[in-house]
Amino acid sequence: DVQVLPSFQHYEPQAVAVIGPDSSRLALTTAAVLSLFLVPEISYEASTESLSLKRLYPSFLRTIPSDRQQVKAIFLLLQHFGWTWVVLLGSDNTYGRASLDALQELLTAGNVCVAYRGTLPVNSDANNPELHNLVQILTDVKVNVTVVFSTRGSALPFFEVVVQRNITGMVWVASEDWSLAPSIWQVPGIQNIGLVFGMAIEKPESTMLERFEAWKMLEEGAEAECASSAEAGRESGGNMQLDCTQCCTGCRALATVPDMYDAQGSFNVYSAVYAVAYGLHDLLGCASGACSKGTVYPWQLLQKIRQVNFTLYKSPISFDANGDIHKGYDIIMWKWRGPNWASDVIGTFRVNPDRLSIDPDKILWHTEDGQAPSSVCSEPCEPGEMRLQQSRHKCCFSCVACPPGTFLNTSDPFDCQACGLDEWAPAGSEVCFNRTVEFLSWSEPLSWALLALAALLMLLIVALAVLFALNASTPVVKSAGGKTCFLMLGSLACTCSSLFCYFGEPSRVACLLRVPLFGISFTVFLSCVATRSFQILCIFKLNARCPALYEAWMRRQGPVLFMVASTAAQVLLCVVTEAASPSVPRREYSARDEWVVLECGHNAAADAAIVYTVLLSAGCFVLSYAGTDLPAAYNEAKSLTVSLLLHLGCSAAVLCSQGALRGRAEATARVLSTLGTLAALLGGYFVPRAFVILLRPHQNTAEHFQMAIQEYTRRQAA
Repeated sequence: DVQVLPSFQHYEPQAVAVIGPDSSRLALTTAAVLSLFLVPEISYEASTESLSLKRLYPSFLRTIPSDRQQVKAIFLLLQHFGWTWVVLLGSDNTYGRASLDALQELLTAGNVCVAYRGTLPVNSDANNPELHNLVQILTDVKVNVTVVFSTRGSALPFFEVVVQRNITGMVWVASEDWSLAPSIWQVPGIQNIGLVFGMAIEKPESTMLERFEAWKMLEEGAEAECASSAEAGRESGGNMQLDCTQCCTGCRALATVPDMYDAQGSFNVYSAVYAVAYGLHDLLGCASGACSKGTVYPWQLLQKIRQVNFTLYKSPISFDANGDIHKGYDIIMWKWRGPNWASDVIGTFRVNPDRLSIDPDKILWHTEDGQAPSSVCSEPCEPGEMRLQQSRHKCCFSCVACPPGTFLNTSDPFDCQACGLDEWAPAGSEVCFNRTVEFLSWSEPLSWALLALAALLMLLIVALAVLFALNASTPVVKSAGGKTCFLMLGSLACTCSSLFCYFGEPSRVACLLRVPLFGISFTVFLSCVATRSFQILCIFKLNARCPALYEAWMRRQGPVLFMVASTAAQVLLCVVTEAASPSVPRREYSARDEWVVLECGHNAAADAAIVYTVLLSAGCFVLSYAGTDLPAAYNEAKSLTVSLLLHLGCSAAVLCSQGALRGRAEATARVLSTLGTLAALLGGYFVPRAFVILLRPHQNTAEHFQMAIQEYTRRQAA
């Protein structure tokens, strides 16, 4: 009977440490019991991840890496080759089930899909129908890569069935337990199943393995074999003496069939024993040359074992906080040279930090092109195409191009992300591009050309004003309207100045001024033209028929009243529309995908002003056309009519292009329309008179005008 003591610190068991056992199933039981008394237990084969839980197994340590590290290595191997569509098979025990759970969790987080997960029965044989069903499923799911996380005993009958069913050309990923097991690679015909990658614990120093293989027996005779064995023991073991008690008549050299797996297991035991020895050495203070004779309690030894850090045959031995050894894996690949099996290390997995390295030159693929086979449910989408999931597996999808204005973010291949407000993207894009800011800049060549034309027109207006001022008393200037000419030229100058509001980034002032400034100033000009045309018609045609009408028109200041009234109407129209819906700068994104248009907001003022000037222009056109038979000195119907028609055409073009042209094009169209109108009116009304003043002074006399009136009178009398 075990006497219950008040504290675990008082127990003095005969064994202060335990080495073993050799399986996870047994270790789970022994670790639970020994942990109650904090007796150090170091296993050399138990690798299940749950043994790392210190709250359950505080005294458990191991010299074999945790399956958690093996799971990480397999996951990184699948990721390295881009295999996202795999089958997981595991033995029906703690080793297989727990490892597959951890691996599937990693695969799901890493966007690797499990096409099928199955269990290999324990204590089975190749006649088990469950194994045949598993192999049939492998052929049905059409997966190129299968991970087998199993013990040797469960893997053996499975691969016997795989060979029987003639499964070839696949990639198999082996767990550490069976990757180097002779019972597996000795299955007849297994060399045809495809490529086998496996996990193997880091190799110890080669001299260590040589010591295990040093006991070689000669086949020439029993006595010679015994003598050879004893001599080998003396050479390799130093002071160790081997005594033969009987002769072996059929012994073979241990190196004849090398078993790397057993050698590694032996090294794990060797490491566990050394860890206990180093712990005792430290606990007893043997470093001083004399060891203490005090009582050794298991819990004291446990603390020292956790802290050991030594090198055994160039292999570092130490434990982390979970009692797991700091050791990684070699990635091995089976190689066949005819019927002879061999393995080659083609990569490594190291911990702290976790890193996988693969040497591609050491891999001989079985594919036609010599490249790694693919194992995917769906082929990768083209750049800019999102995945449209077709089943519960994220790896099975169809590809759809992202619509315009969206892009495919690499962080989420299943959804296209919308671009920002100031960005755009064509269909099937991986990135968004900055929109081009669209407006008529001061600095571009087109603006320079338009500004040069506007400046020339302004200079022409100034020149005409100076010329008319110098010749204000001449008949040509008087017939053109006299002092009204200066009002007309001033209004055209204001109209021309409105063009400057279309250049540069729109501002609130520019948006508020450009339409009213154009509309009001141009209305003044048209009012003057209409008044002057009406007066001439009254003088030559209506005065004789209705003299009272002309007298009333002149006596009541009809010309002034008409100009003031028509201009006031335009002013009122602009003020009301701007007050109701002010034109303000805005950023328009719907014109074109790749543009952000800086413009003044469209309002009713622009349309109302243009419509009003068009109606007034039409009235001027009628009045000027009615005077086609007037004296030549007073008849500018042809030139003025053409000018007004050009203005009407420009206005119609502006109205019709409002929806089609945006940004720079719209501003350019409005500037060109205004420039064309100004050039036509100046060329049709003022330039001909300036031509007479400068080049035909003989026509700029009272006699010439009197003769023209007399000629008109005679023609009318006839």
